[in-house]
Amino acid sequence: MNVIETVALTKSYGQQRGIDKVSIAVKKGEVFGFIGPNGAGKSTTIRTLLGLLHPTSGSALLFGEDVVKQGHLLRQRIGYLPSEVDYYAEMTSRELLHYHADLFGITGAAKKIEDLAQYFELDLDRPIADLSFGNKKKCAIIQAVVHEPELLILDEPTSGLDPLMQNRFFELLEQRNADGTTIFFSSHILSEIQRMCDRAAIIRDGEITAVEDITTLLSKQMKKVRLVLQNDDRPELPEGAKHAEWIGNKVHFDYVGPTQELLGWLNQQLVLDLTLSEPDLESIFMNYYRR
Repeated sequence: MNVIETVALTKSYGQQRGIDKVSIAVKKGEVFGFIGPNGAGKSTTIRTLLGLLHPTSGSALLFGEDVVKQGHLLRQRIGYLPSEVDYYAEMTSRELLHYHADLFGITGAAKKIEDLAQYFELDLDRPIADLSFGNKKKCAIIQAVVHEPELLILDEPTSGLDPLMQNRFFELLEQRNADGTTIFFSSHILSEIQRMCDRAAIIRDGEITAVEDITTLLSKQMKKVRLVLQNDDRPELPEGAKHAEWIGNKVHFDYVGPTQELLGWLNQQLVLDLTLSEPDLESIFMNYYRR
């Protein structure tokens, strides 16, 4: 079963296009990454999925139900964490979170809120107006997860969090996912996608350019080669070598092609030292954008 499914989802703002023919499918229990720089269409897609924006054309389904027709019911099953939050400044975090819990009819809410606040080191009794951006983000995380939603939609979720809290947040997500929660993780921080996600879609200028398993994205892309040869002779590099840079008897280049052919070429060289590594997701992302 697909928890999220969009078909040719399009949202335009007059003459300006937000997203164009976005088609993605997220399976139950999956952690799905949504990659793109600011302005690529990530937030527009999310707001359309939540029913906060109506699509210009195409369709979006959550749990098999239309987000426009059934949005008020579907939102009860979702936890949403926006990139920035704007709360009632005169409330404390405790008051806000209890208000949220009452709306969702959460049983045992006080204990859940206390436990999560302790986990994220959030003072529940300070007015929200006095909280730093990072502490407001902690409050938003608790609000998104306290009702134990079936689907979490996260939009740039770690902005404002220090590294310790980021790690705790990832551990919480891993635990919730192990319990069956589906996670839609939108970010431009590639290391987060690489750590958390099973698959990812890359969005560019409002259009999906690729949907791949993270391991497939990593494995089928270029390899980075660094060589130290025995002398300064510069042999002809293999056919798939790109962006080569020589310094004396040292060379490093990107290689795109069959690994066996690269190994065959290396076997013919007088090699003193060799480093062969896979690219990180950021390199792959930039490669897609250069196309």
